[in-house]
Amino acid sequence: MTINELQDNIIEEFSVFDDWMDKYALLIDLGNSLAPLDEQYKKESNLIEGCQSRVWLHAEYKDGKILFQGESDAIIVKGIVSLLIQILSNHTPQEILDADLYFIDQIGLKEHLSPTRSNGLVAMVKQMRMYALAFKTKE
Repeated sequence: MTINELQDNIIEEFSVFDDWMDKYALLIDLGNSLAPLDEQYKKESNLIEGCQSRVWLHAEYKDGKILFQGESDAIIVKGIVSLLIQILSNHTPQEILDADLYFIDQIGLKEHLSPTRSNGLVAMVKQMRMYALAFKTKE
């Protein structure tokens, strides 16, 4: 699936709920379904700067695509990490760099996050794009 098709699926999944408490519950479920990050990747170099909670993001480049893994010690943030991984993992560096992550606004995520969580979301996206840029230059 393309990045936009994955975003559209998430928008559809969130559109079922009108109440933001239900959307938070969905985010928590997504976070709980995220595979635990191997302890070897929970290191300082994988921590995202700018997040209030601790967020680790690990990226591997395999067969021309980037595979992301991540985790957070905060339950809502873990759900956000899960969303970003669902959308951006298993795509080429160029696809990630070109992606317009419109789902963030479409599901109302940015406006329903605290300023610190919103900054963290921006920091996570920025880090994923930095990985894409780094892997692209190695191609």
